[in-house]
Amino acid sequence: MFRLQSNKVLAVDMTGDAVKAKNGSMVAYDGEMAFKKLSGGGEGIRGMVTRRLTGEQMTLMEVKGRGTCWFADRASEINLVSIQGDRLYVESSNLLATDGGLRTGTEFTGLRGASQGNGLFTTTVEGHGQAAIMSDGPAVVLRVSAQYPLTVDPGAYVAHQGNLRQSFQSGVTFRTLLGEGGGEAFQMRFEGDGLVYVQPSERNTIAGDV
Repeated sequence: MFRLQSNKVLAVDMTGDAVKAKNGSMVAYDGEMAFKKLSGGGEGIRGMVTRRLTGEQMTLMEVKGRGTCWFADRASEINLVSIQGDRLYVESSNLLATDGGLRTGTEFTGLRGASQGNGLFTTTVEGHGQAAIMSDGPAVVLRVSAQYPLTVDPGAYVAHQGNLRQSFQSGVTFRTLLGEGGGEAFQMRFEGDGLVYVQPSERNTIAGDV
């Protein structure tokens, strides 16, 4: 159902089913479509409470019908992710669209969100289907294994999936290692077995200059 029309445009072919997408991201469609605005940040009461606590602005729309819809957002690169019963963790600003049957929610992330200023919760997507995530430049997919844990700059982090343990190392940054100072006050560390998606451009953070 999901296919890349180009590296910056997602095409979704529908035969009466539905897709959830970032509000305002549809650029064209053919066929017969119906649209419904959804509240973002998660589903159900827990999602409502989460949004109230964090003020997270994640507005989704549901598109249902027969035909093809095309989605894009600010010329961001689009990456397709297959979810097969596992859970994808993704920054809400990087989520473009999901299969209608996938469940979205939120999970508390504590330190990273508090320091980064992006809210205290990470968006989760789980079930069976496809999701489209965005990145500033082509995303790089890095494998984490028991022998090779991974340390990531929080400004470059996009998403992760698999059996991974996420922790934080504070008081040191990639820049302070080079004696430059500034930058994020911590690094993100992943251990276990899974994939981490990073972008070749850092987002701005409250923690410091990037």
